[in-house]
Amino acid sequence: MGRKWNNIKEKKASKDANTSRVYSKFALEIYVVAKQGEPDPEANQALKFVLERAKTYNVPRNIIDRAIEKAKGGAEENYDELRYEGFGPSGSMIIVDALTNNVNRTASNVRAAFGKNGGNMGVSGSVAYMFDSTAVIGIEGRSEEEVLEILMEADVDARDILEEDDTVIVYAEPDQFHAIQEAFKEQGITEFTVAELTMLPQNEVTLDSEAQAQFEKLIDALEDLEDVQRVYHNVDLGE
Repeated sequence: MGRKWNNIKEKKASKDANTSRVYSKFALEIYVVAKQGEPDPEANQALKFVLERAKTYNVPRNIIDRAIEKAKGGAEENYDELRYEGFGPSGSMIIVDALTNNVNRTASNVRAAFGKNGGNMGVSGSVAYMFDSTAVIGIEGRSEEEVLEILMEADVDARDILEEDDTVIVYAEPDQFHAIQEAFKEQGITEFTVAELTMLPQNEVTLDSEAQAQFEKLIDALEDLEDVQRVYHNVDLGE
């Protein structure tokens, strides 16, 4: 799974390069999740998870607080969670998750991004079956053996544990996400290099240079869309 982790890091680095975009997407997600449940993360596990993710992206506290206060204020903006699936150059596979207050606008924009950049939209289920929903949590300062011992003592299951570049990454079923974090926190580990519920491809593909350039242009176009929150794919982007 090392290559999958590299792709996660590369995607994160790409997003970090445009912090205003990252922050606005997190602000919307925090607002929606807080509005759907309690605005208190201790009483709203979904909100707690989003805040943990936001921490790994260094989202400022004032942006988080503003989004939660907006939800508390009873704002009447309603958003739908949507998932689109499609294909990029050379049969590459892409999943797009969005939050929108205008379904028609979002569908049109996503379809246009695919069409203008060498891809095409697929029907629901045409791509997702080739991905696994996965909890990914990374920490520094501990060895793979120490992490395994921590999880075993907490009776927490993991799919895989990988040590790479001074970081230990735990891959697990999504329902184990909070249990893994709590196991780490009980050992005094409160900082995470990554804390994601993501979609990992069962198999990755490598594109030639021309196809990869077009693929990256497609991914950029999708991630630039205001309503798009996350984009997953099965392309090995290399080191």
